Amino acid sequence: MSERIPVGVDAVGVYCGSAVVDVAELFAARGLDPARLANLGMRHKSVAAAGEDVVAVAATAARPVVDALPAAERSRIRGVLVATESAVDLSRSAAAPVHELLELPRHCRLVEVKQACHGGVAALRLAAALVATEPGSTVLVVAADVPVPGRGTYMEPSQGVGAVAALVTEHPRLLTLDPGPAGCHGYAAADFFRPAADVDVMDTDLSLLSYLDCLVGAFTDYAARNPGADLLDSFDLLAMHTPFPGMVRGAHRSALRKLTGAGPGAVPGDFDRRVAPSLRLPERVGNIYSATTLLAVLSAVLFGPDDADRLGVFSYGSGCAAEFLAARVVPGARERLAALGIDRELAARTPLPVAEYDAAVDRSRATGFGARDARPEPDELAGWGAGDRPRAVLTGIRDHRRAYAWLPAR
Repeated sequence: MSERIPVGVDAVGVYCGSAVVDVAELFAARGLDPARLANLGMRHKSVAAAGEDVVAVAATAARPVVDALPAAERSRIRGVLVATESAVDLSRSAAAPVHELLELPRHCRLVEVKQACHGGVAALRLAAALVATEPGSTVLVVAADVPVPGRGTYMEPSQGVGAVAALVTEHPRLLTLDPGPAGCHGYAAADFFRPAADVDVMDTDLSLLSYLDCLVGAFTDYAARNPGADLLDSFDLLAMHTPFPGMVRGAHRSALRKLTGAGPGAVPGDFDRRVAPSLRLPERVGNIYSATTLLAVLSAVLFGPDDADRLGVFSYGSGCAAEFLAARVVPGARERLAALGIDRELAARTPLPVAEYDAAVDRSRATGFGARDARPEPDELAGWGAGDRPRAVLTGIRDHRRAYAWLPAR
């Protein structure tokens, strides 16, 4: 039997908005209990500009990945998979307009993937399977979400906006996905669901319990299918879905107790060493739903120790579905990620007072799911952020038909 060719992530693109609001300021403006801020673990959250729907955000994240490819490499792309729970259409995939904006070949599969926050990792796994069964092909995965914040709720300070694009190939230069089986755990749960674009129904206690149950269940399944796997000793780094950093801290503590028998004294050091690096980016962006786990993975690689190469990934999506998988950091990956300037782009976002943030959210609502006619003004986006990359923008909606254009780099 021939040796299996390694498959994984060769290149990535990240876009987490061009504006930001300070979470402490938002807490104060909403009259939320400041005692809960520390447990949240959030510093800032990204904000969408007028005209930044999920298609625009996804295309903006993916464009640097596509632009860096020679023509021959671009022609190898055989699929565009967009994972989102912020869809603008109940029939046509968001991958279709993203594909058009990126001017990719017409021989691509165009598919939208939805399973709450698990969608990004689910799309990544689908892409890896496609590449493994079609030698020589590559697949572009883009996980993106632009949620409508629940104004005045405790969810609002953690609801960000952003996208992560990943080019899945053979012989990748960033991450190889473990060819062995993943662990899965899923069942029907009403912990969180969205019956309308601007209605989030959440049972906070059930959501926490489902997340913890799925972490233990998914890893237990992983260990059963990969004899010898141990949560404490098998991985140099752990990256988990991050609704907010405080939830990851609690989940790590609970999982170690249930799965390894580690005493309380061992937990803080293990968290600081193996988990904390994965939170460095999410704490500055917020929960970007289908893209959050992928952002945590990039954060773990970027800020983890130089000698950490074995990565455990836990993905969770409300409703609920979860997966635990393993990956390896390819030598040189940290340097490649650092060269992308993700940290610099986050620092360059335009800070908004809460009143301006509220106005931006109201403008974004006008172009959300179901909008029939709208004409967002791109001037807002043009004035935000560093502006040194092309950004896609929705230029208008007429009779439900959406038109997009590229706002050029300044």
